[in-house]
Amino acid sequence: MAIFKGAGVAIVTPMKENLEVNYDKLEELVQEQIKGGTDAIIITGTTGEASTMTEEEHLDVIRACVDFTKHQVPVIAGTGSNCTKTAVYLSQEAEKAGADALLVVTPYYNKATQQGLITHYTQIAEAVKLPLILYNVPGRTGCNLMPETVAHLYKHVENIAGLKEATGNITQASRTMDLTDGKIDMYSGEDAVILPLLSIGALGVISVWSNVAPFDVHQLCQSFFDGDLETARRIQRKGLALIDALFSEVSPIPVKKAMNLMGKNVGPLRAPLCEMSEAGTKKLAEALKAYGIL
Repeated sequence: MAIFKGAGVAIVTPMKENLEVNYDKLEELVQEQIKGGTDAIIITGTTGEASTMTEEEHLDVIRACVDFTKHQVPVIAGTGSNCTKTAVYLSQEAEKAGADALLVVTPYYNKATQQGLITHYTQIAEAVKLPLILYNVPGRTGCNLMPETVAHLYKHVENIAGLKEATGNITQASRTMDLTDGKIDMYSGEDAVILPLLSIGALGVISVWSNVAPFDVHQLCQSFFDGDLETARRIQRKGLALIDALFSEVSPIPVKKAMNLMGKNVGPLRAPLCEMSEAGTKKLAEALKAYGIL
């Protein structure tokens, strides 16, 4: 059974002005997402600024999200690291915290070989009982999880269940689906190509866009599953300009700015991320207005 089907939000981590995690606001955001139709909450991922959290904070945020969600939708915890031992520890602690699944990004900076990636993911998967979603985003990590490697892991490691496909390469995604006999639980990691990936067998998306328009992203997926392709196409096209603005600077800079412009008060970003440029903010505000949010 799939971990989830439809729209999962890669939720931001709201901060207070002193850069402490704002747990009250996080609870509010989680409940807003559930009411908006979001099918899963993905916590402590790229959008959640996990890379600037201490391990203690990282796990506290996962625990809080599990508590706030109250089993209404699955909680998928980001537990990746460029150190296998650290990823194992975070994964084990997330399992203890009650997460439903894990999202594990490829090791970054140290550029593992494909054999190194097999060893990395096998050790993590064997240390827990939860299902794992592999996360391939080479534009950020400098490391590309090749289709053959994904297929090997999927076929040989029991609890490796899915892939967040964020290469932007439809050919590579199609090859991965082919090598896994169309059975891997693939999720788009690129909001602009949700519909194309659904068309090759993906089950949904792990979405930044959902932070500002959860109902629309859920409805795009559901319309596709219901066979209403015209509605799915319309929603995907409607979102393109906003998605472009949400990725016009390094994510999650624009999405946090968008949410603050919407009055959600999710606070600042931790360094080395910085506030959005004046020109970028103007473009983003215009896109939000054109979309109908502002």
